[in-house]
Amino acid sequence: MTHTDLGAAHSVFQKIQTNIELVMQGQGAAIRNLLTAFASGGHVLLEDYPGTGKTTLAKALARSINADFKRAQFTPDLLPSDILGVSIFNQKNQTFDFHQGPIFTNILLADEINRASPRTQSALLEAMGEGQVSVEGERRPLDSLFFVIATQNPVEFRGTYPLPEAQMDRFALVFNLGYVSAQAEVSILTAQVKQHPIDDLKPCVSIDDVHRLKHAVAEIRISDELKRYIVNLVAATRTATGVQLGASPRASLALMKTSQALALFAKQEFVTPEHIQQMSVPVIAHRMVMEPQARFSGLTARSVVEEILKKTPVPA
Repeated sequence: MTHTDLGAAHSVFQKIQTNIELVMQGQGAAIRNLLTAFASGGHVLLEDYPGTGKTTLAKALARSINADFKRAQFTPDLLPSDILGVSIFNQKNQTFDFHQGPIFTNILLADEINRASPRTQSALLEAMGEGQVSVEGERRPLDSLFFVIATQNPVEFRGTYPLPEAQMDRFALVFNLGYVSAQAEVSILTAQVKQHPIDDLKPCVSIDDVHRLKHAVAEIRISDELKRYIVNLVAATRTATGVQLGASPRASLALMKTSQALALFAKQEFVTPEHIQQMSVPVIAHRMVMEPQARFSGLTARSVVEEILKKTPVPA
């Protein structure tokens, strides 16, 4: 990658971030994580309380790139066909016409994903893993820009269905937005006295710019030593105390790609150990299953990953 290409790709990153920050104040880290996953081809699960801006963040991203955006509100009575689509008989032509579901879009917001039944949740597995869906025996490809932003409330368990390990493994990143500072919250109130600022948000980059950004991420160099470092970090989760099921090789792949995106975000041509360390917790922790006894003693997947980062030798 030439220095010019790097600068152009970094500029796209900056433009999108600046645009989103017009409506998402005090959420710089969350925006960076979202764009890192988006540019690396991964999907995101936001675990946070109601009202923290999860839906607004998804809408702001879609509007910033003029992308097709659809929202699916997951409920216990939602069916897979409500997500994927269904064929309806056309009496005029005497044929079945396929009506696409909300999954056929650029950016899909799967709101409160843990409220739907496991059967409906699994409708997203193929889409997130392979970029296609199988409906009525026919494979239908999704847009190359297909990106899922799913949300769930971490404290509400009544009437919910925990996401299975296979589903969690499809998310490149899991993170939360958290509450903003008091000063930022005052600014939010001021900005919304008359209307929501997202109503005036305009696209700042084109779809072609995003495709070039994704290509640039793949061109970021990563040494064999750092690839081994990634594998060692992920492999350590499989033998760590208190861990029933460690992270899969998909975690290694996601950690490499998001580290490349983060390096580009920092306008660097190559990945450093710091990029990998910065992405390790949001990439790895959600893929681990802790032993019941470990959970009762207060041990968390996040703390295990943080301990692994301290103990694993860093390439010189």
